Amino acid sequence: MSRMITADLVDLDLSADTKEAAARSLAERMVALGRVTDLDGFLADVAAREAQMPTGLDGGIGIPHCRSAHVTEPTLAFGRSTEGVDFGAPDGPADLIFLIAAPAGADDAHLTILSSLARQLMNEDFTTALRSATSPTGAAALIAGEEAREEVPAEAPVEVPAEAPVEALVEAPVETPVPEVPFRIVAVTSCPTGIAHTYMAAESLEKAGRAAGVEVVVETQGSAGFTRLDPAVVAAADGVIFAHDVPVREKERFAGKATVDVGVKAGINRPAELIAEVREKAARGEVSAPATAATPVDKAGEPGEGYGTKLRKWLMSGVSYMVPFVAAGGLLIALGFAIGGWDIDKAPSVTEHFAWGQADSWAALMFQIGGLAFSFLVPVLAGYISYGMADRPGLVPGFVGGAIALTVNAGFLGGLVAGLLAGGTVLAIQRVRIPAVLRGIMPVVVIPLLSSIVVGFLMFLVVGKPIASLQKALTDWLSGLSGANAVILGVILGLMMCFDLGGPVNKVAYAFAVGGLANPNEGSLKVMAAVMAAGMVPPLAMALATAVRGRLFTRTERENGKAAWVLGASFISEGAIPFAAADPLRVIPAAMAGGAVTGALSMAFECTLRAPHGGLFVIPLIGNPFLYLLAIMAGTVVSAGLVILLKGLRKPAPETAAPDGEQAPSGTGVAVAA
Repeated sequence: MSRMITADLVDLDLSADTKEAAARSLAERMVALGRVTDLDGFLADVAAREAQMPTGLDGGIGIPHCRSAHVTEPTLAFGRSTEGVDFGAPDGPADLIFLIAAPAGADDAHLTILSSLARQLMNEDFTTALRSATSPTGAAALIAGEEAREEVPAEAPVEVPAEAPVEALVEAPVETPVPEVPFRIVAVTSCPTGIAHTYMAAESLEKAGRAAGVEVVVETQGSAGFTRLDPAVVAAADGVIFAHDVPVREKERFAGKATVDVGVKAGINRPAELIAEVREKAARGEVSAPATAATPVDKAGEPGEGYGTKLRKWLMSGVSYMVPFVAAGGLLIALGFAIGGWDIDKAPSVTEHFAWGQADSWAALMFQIGGLAFSFLVPVLAGYISYGMADRPGLVPGFVGGAIALTVNAGFLGGLVAGLLAGGTVLAIQRVRIPAVLRGIMPVVVIPLLSSIVVGFLMFLVVGKPIASLQKALTDWLSGLSGANAVILGVILGLMMCFDLGGPVNKVAYAFAVGGLANPNEGSLKVMAAVMAAGMVPPLAMALATAVRGRLFTRTERENGKAAWVLGASFISEGAIPFAAADPLRVIPAAMAGGAVTGALSMAFECTLRAPHGGLFVIPLIGNPFLYLLAIMAGTVVSAGLVILLKGLRKPAPETAAPDGEQAPSGTGVAVAA
């Protein structure tokens, strides 16, 4: 630990009054020591982690942290603030701030050390000592565990009066009472980064358990992986606590017990309440369902979610697993066309003819590999929609249904329906009560067999042909898109891509475009190009606006603007979220206007794209690349101009000195906390 923090990484008089300024101040110390190579890139990673969940904890502690490619070695910087900095903790600002930086590929040993610090933060003596530290060297030594700990004096021996007989020293035999078996709880903690909150929640639960006389054993599913609890410990437990912000791995191990399922911060802030709640559930005999409670959707879902929200998650589960196949297959096919020409699809199989020295043979190889990758799209889509609904038992009927969708030419729409049918069928079978003797073969034999028969019957004989007709109509419509119809579709897709910047509406437009690649034609390739172009506009526009009229933005926004250039060029629409969160009434309409312009121009220019992602890095694979760039630039200029115009119309306010030398933006625009 002494290598991770030194006196140069300690600031006992941290003057920043915002979490962004505090992170920057501590990160600059890391840069000075060569621990961080790109300050802005690292801070963007910190901000992205902060956007997932505030890192403030009760007791005046802030722990901004992230894993980043810009970190050369695991590093910890500490700042102590007199005024306090708001990191989103329920009890107010933090005065003890720890910036934890881990490399993207940090090894297990380093992550274990960082996790031990996270556990230490739950120790009141440790935080008290930090608040009273008088020198950076002393604070660094304390954090590194090198400070000598005050020894607890040994208990004084019992004095026996001199005149007491020797027998007085011998205790009379007493009957040993049978110890009462304590209430047993197993818990799982996890957070997106898996460095700090994961282990702090574990420490907090264990500490609260000791105070309540309850036996608590925690499985931490952190960045360094996880060690499964002994099955005997799980079997003996009376209750389960899940304190997590990412899906619990192998959650089915804990089924059939009294269960409390909350976010990881609840495990840190109110462990005693969680322990009391799980004990009450156990007393009432309230236990979790053995099968359906462990699906990926339920793992990630929130209480009270409606069917519409779950349906969107199921569909997105399938699309997310399908996208890598689209990316690999699409890029390989595009490279095949680029190297071998547009007639490469007529080349013989490379198993029959392949010349090592001919470019056409390599082009044919890439094209044929890409085509095979594309053949997996619909089965993977259906399989993982079903997986999202019913976990692993849903995979077999989902893949079978997807394969049938291809057989009957139902395409992408057939895959969607097959996945939903497969997941629903498995869930229905799991609800049937069966004898205990048959339960062992249910997931291996019975469920795959019955669900495949049901899904196959429905897809072949009931819904397959109608969906195939609908798919053909959609394909023909996309193929015939031209003129005003194509431009109107481009406007709609551009508006959707920029409405919520990576949210549900954005994902629907993107899924529509990716789905078209499963049956590629001229129209679907135009749609994919328009969607990617429009999605690049918001971050590029914010970057341009901050460069042109920086005084209209805060210093933090100007720094975010630098990173937005790269994010926009990479087709990461979320790069504009910090701007939209701070000023949604101006940023979002401006972004939508620019996205609509770009979508319309891309369709009008008949630009095409076979790859589902890549941004400017796949420009050589785009049809009409120069016009495509023109469409992106036009939308970027429109959005940037509108943002500057709308921000400039704000009622002027007196200039105020911003912290850390930051110039406050003129005006008092609407601001909404992220």
